[in-house]
Amino acid sequence: MQHSELINFDKEHIWHPYTSMHKPLPVFEVVSASGVHLKLHNGNEIIDGMSSWWAAIHGYNHPVLNKAITKQLKKMSHVMFGGITHKPAIELAEKLIAISPSNFTKVFFSDSGSVSVEIAVKMALQYWKSLNKQNKTKLLTVKSGYHGDTFKAMSVCDPKTGMHHIFTGAMPINYFANQPQTRFGTEWENSDIASIKQLAETKKDEIAAIIIEPIVQGAGGMWFYSSEYLNQLRNICDANDILLIFDEIATGFGRTGEMFATNYTKIQADIMCVGKALTGGYMSLAATLTSDKISSTISSGKPGVFMHGPTFMANPLACAVSLASINLLESYDWKSKISAIEQQLKTELLELKTNKKVADVRVLGAIGVVEMTEPVDMADIQAKFVELGVWIRPFGKLIYLMPPYIIEKNDLSILTSAIKTVVLG
Repeated sequence: MQHSELINFDKEHIWHPYTSMHKPLPVFEVVSASGVHLKLHNGNEIIDGMSSWWAAIHGYNHPVLNKAITKQLKKMSHVMFGGITHKPAIELAEKLIAISPSNFTKVFFSDSGSVSVEIAVKMALQYWKSLNKQNKTKLLTVKSGYHGDTFKAMSVCDPKTGMHHIFTGAMPINYFANQPQTRFGTEWENSDIASIKQLAETKKDEIAAIIIEPIVQGAGGMWFYSSEYLNQLRNICDANDILLIFDEIATGFGRTGEMFATNYTKIQADIMCVGKALTGGYMSLAATLTSDKISSTISSGKPGVFMHGPTFMANPLACAVSLASINLLESYDWKSKISAIEQQLKTELLELKTNKKVADVRVLGAIGVVEMTEPVDMADIQAKFVELGVWIRPFGKLIYLMPPYIIEKNDLSILTSAIKTVVLG
């Protein structure tokens, strides 16, 4: 099929995320990708400011990652993980345990971030059932969060923007505290913890776990909040017999300037979810990490096993490229690189803060956010960005950048200039 035929077929038959089949948004055909550039069907190249939904931290077609995946492909692409193990999974688990907070000693692999959240919740529920605390089945979280699109994960997404109203009656009902308001890096306001503390204390007999995105709320609002909130949250969990789950799917592997956003705190969670950048954007893979305490309690209770088993968990190709991606990240001074990206984003985006159409500008690590006062017109703004030679995909009121870590200064300036052109235009 020619390009026009391909696009027409796509428009007629392929359902893209968060779109209507009656009024589908425009799509742009990518024919290849290399470095930070996506090549379109017409030969034009655009700079990717999204890292393919925050996953392709090393850019595209990286020789180290290509080599790792093709080497593994010659051995086996997949094998079931029930009753079988393999070197890529073992070595990746060893690496994850080595770079994660010290209490995480057990790794459960899955095939997507949403599923890793489902697994974390299952772990929390089975933990309390193993201790004969049958009533602890609810979750507590904060507003403006995002944890995935599967049902249990969706039930702890923001109650207004997280599709709750569409699935009322079918979705689990959980508890929501106010969103943390103390900005990251600013003086802590102790009143900020009051809402979630009150819920934890009054509903502690029902709550199995608090789940939260540490430091950075991602797709729920791109908000950066104080690390002290999480330190206080650990105390609340301990005082009320509640587990703490950190969702590091968006923040893991260096995006905030630390390997994990957890590292900005003084505490450790009981369970941690990772995904997205885990494979460097090559394949879908996620993992849920937990402690000896959690795994031992589940294994000692009824039915004595953890009740989950994805078909493609620990896929050898995905494990091999994940290990290569983490090793590649550790092979250079990635912290300095993230710091340089952060400083450039601040220099080039913060000037927009005075514009009357802009509500806020915030930057942390390799994340730059321009929050508009009104929601953007997705179809219009997307086309304008492509015309300007960049791939930036806003949502709601947010125009944001999460570029690959390998991006050069000039390419990053093209991305920020495109945002300024669109905002000021």
